[in-house]
Formats: sequence, structure tokens, C-alpha cells
Amino acid sequence: MRAAILLCAALLPARVLAEAGPSETLLQRMQQAYHQLNFELTLVESRQGQLEPKRLTRGHLDDQVLTHLTHLNGRPREFVQRNDEISFFDASHDGYTLRHSRLPGLFNRLQQLSLKELLTHYEAVIAGRSRVLGRVAEVVRLVPRAEHYYGYVLWLDQESGLLLKLDTLDPEAGLVEQTMGVALTISEQPAGFLRELKGAALPPAMSLSELYPVPQQPLSWHAQWLPAGFEVLSRDKHKLPVTEQPVDYLMASNGVVDISVYVSQAGAASEPRQQLVRQGATHLVSLVSPSRVEITVVGDIPAETARRIAESVKPVEP
Repeated sequence: MRAAILLCAALLPARVLAEAGPSETLLQRMQQAYHQLNFELTLVESRQGQLEPKRLTRGHLDDQVLTHLTHLNGRPREFVQRNDEISFFDASHDGYTLRHSRLPGLFNRLQQLSLKELLTHYEAVIAGRSRVLGRVAEVVRLVPRAEHYYGYVLWLDQESGLLLKLDTLDPEAGLVEQTMGVALTISEQPAGFLRELKGAALPPAMSLSELYPVPQQPLSWHAQWLPAGFEVLSRDKHKLPVTEQPVDYLMASNGVVDISVYVSQAGAASEPRQQLVRQGATHLVSLVSPSRVEITVVGDIPAETARRIAESVKPVEP
């Protein structure tokens, strides 16, 4: 029966195979395997020498897709997806559920985003075969079509099509972050605990517009430069959690990576400065301008890209 499950994951419509190139076909098969198979994949995420183990479980029950992602070390953090609703749980705050949301992390996003959008910004190149988890894997490189992006390398299980390993590379091809599978189970039936999640009482679902009811607002500043392919998707004014500091906020995306820009008034004693913080592929650049405006840029982008965006933030001309 397992062979039949894997065979179904391997089959693509003849028309799709005819229209897609070899690298795109591998990516289509990766996404199809993610959406069709019952599996449990234990992952280890490596960031600057720090290891973060996670477990990703997906299954299908009574025409409902269930996904569970949990962090295995440190404070409890887990995510439950039932069809298009995702519940977020963290020991540091109350749980909540969002409609039309997505699981965090590029490893999960790559398996669900539009391949047309992905291949607009990255060229997919087959880079041979390797081994992950003792299994033969097809290696696909995602090479940025423009400057100021990271590149990626994907290892796709030759037997099932599942994504087993993901490397994030800087513009010099240096490794900045890695997510790698260390244990994989593919089964005919979904994991037993997913049946419990199917009937579990979760926080009531909200849309993003309900969670952040303020409509799009004109801001008194704008980013004069964004990397090619990035578009502004959201603008608003709100208060930061914990500090309650009011900020102006802008979010831009190329469909694969999101960039957040925050602008606020700096303290009276603040001196002009620039600060860089890195966590794996994520960079945070914060600067205080001579006019005592604090600008912060956060995203999975190279440090120089984040710095250039921050320095391009200027008041809107009347």
C-alpha cells in the first residue's frame, strides 16, 4: 500500500509534464507530495551554530487537511492547521486562530506558494542528486533573478517528492541557514493524534482584518528603494506589543520573502546610530536619523539589503 501512496504522489497530469521543464516538474511534485501524503518529518534548523529541532506532521481525515508543527526544545510553541485556519500557541502569550494564514518559515511556505510567482523571481536549476536521511534526493537550486536576494538549495526525496532539506545562501553562496530532515515516516493512515486535533476546541478564528481593524493608512514617509520584485502590501499605524510604543508600519513582499519596516519617534536622548542584529537568515537593521526618527527593517534578506532599505526611508514630499 505504501508503494501505491508514493506512486500517486509521483504521478502528474500529462499536460503538466509536457508544459513544465524538468526543474519545475520537480517543484510541482514537491508541492503535490506535501498536499497529498500522510507524513511526519522531524527537522533540525541550524542558525549560526544553534540547533532548533521541530516536528512537522500532516494528514488527511474525512476530507479535512490537518497539520501540526511543534518546536521540540525550549519554551512550548506549536501551530495547528485545519484546512485554511491556523492556530498559534506560544507559552509567552494567549493562543489565537487566523483564517487564510500560513505556517511560519520558508520551509513551509515553499510548499504552498504559487510556483509561477516563485519562478518569476528565482530560476530553478537541477543540480544533480545527493543523499539525505539515507534517501536519494534530487537537488534543485533557486537562483535569484535579481540582486539583493538570498538563493536557496532544495533536496527533494526522489521516492516521494517531499522536501527534506533547505539551505539559504547569501549572494556569495555562503550558507546562512539550514533546515534538514533527520527522521521521516510516510504512512497510509495519518498519525493518531491528528484525529484528536480534528475535534479539539481551538481559539475562534479571526481574519487579519479583524485582528488589525485599522484600514490602510497614508504614511508621512516612504521607502524610496526596495529590491526589484518587492511590492508594498500593507501600511498602517499601531502600537507595538509589550512596549505600547506607537509606530508606522509598512510590509513589502515578493511572494517568497516579507520585509517589515517600522518608523517611530526616537527618545529625546537618542543619538544618531545604526545597529545590526542577525538571527540565521533574518537581519534586523535599526538606525536613528539626525532628526531623531528611528527606522527598523526586519526580513530574511542580506544585511546590506536591509541597511539600504532603512537608509532610503524619507519623508513624503508635500
